Amino acid sequence: MSTHPDQLDLEEQFDIEQVIYARPAGLVDRKMRYCPGCTHGIAHRLVGEVLDELDLTDRTVTVASVGCSVYAYEYFNTDAIQVAHGRAPAVATGIKRARPDTVVFTYQGDGDLASIGIGELIHAAGRGENFTIIFLNNGVYGMTQGQMAPTTLLGMTTTTTPLGRKAEVDGLPMTVCELLATIPGVAYLARETMIDPKHVRQAKKSIRKAFESQLAGAGLSLVELVSTCPTWWHMKPIEAMEWLRTEMLAQYPLGVFRDWTKGQDENA
Repeated sequence: MSTHPDQLDLEEQFDIEQVIYARPAGLVDRKMRYCPGCTHGIAHRLVGEVLDELDLTDRTVTVASVGCSVYAYEYFNTDAIQVAHGRAPAVATGIKRARPDTVVFTYQGDGDLASIGIGELIHAAGRGENFTIIFLNNGVYGMTQGQMAPTTLLGMTTTTTPLGRKAEVDGLPMTVCELLATIPGVAYLARETMIDPKHVRQAKKSIRKAFESQLAGAGLSLVELVSTCPTWWHMKPIEAMEWLRTEMLAQYPLGVFRDWTKGQDENA
């Protein structure tokens, strides 16, 4: 494809660097099966780019747990293992301890990580296990047709809360980052989102720092990505992005909660 002369003039005048986007080597060349508007695809790309930039693809093991996250092993160009519901941190612990030179990350949703897997998560954090968790929080069980998750917002309707989540019946939404920030074994802990280019860049920065934390042997690292589920939110993709911005982020504020390079909590 030829470049228009006017474009060349602009590039020379403003010293613009052309960037050609292609599939990162950290992802396989395969069509993704996620629903339209789902942000799993963006998260996959960010992880794939970080694996490329840090030259980790050939030494990485992906641990995919149950939920929409289970498909991760089809897309990351790494060794991978699919594990039982909620058990990803336990399996990641075993892999990392047996092969400490391997880079290990789990890819988990909120139903998996914050419900059946919460015990695995907390004890891995308490032990300071040296692996990375990529945690997508969209407030519902996506794969099993939209039941209430621990992170479902108050008033939010799901297939198991058709009248909306009520605190007196269903409890309050679980804030995973705030919980883990109290555990000394956590080295890097951040909550990000992917609603626009600015936030996508910040999310990638945190994902990179999480993997750098593992390379430094600093302890557990986790990046929570506040995400959409247009299908079970019963919204169009653009509407879901706006609802995430106005509703989800009010409950789940963004920020870095722990950074091992600074020696203290960033939000302290």
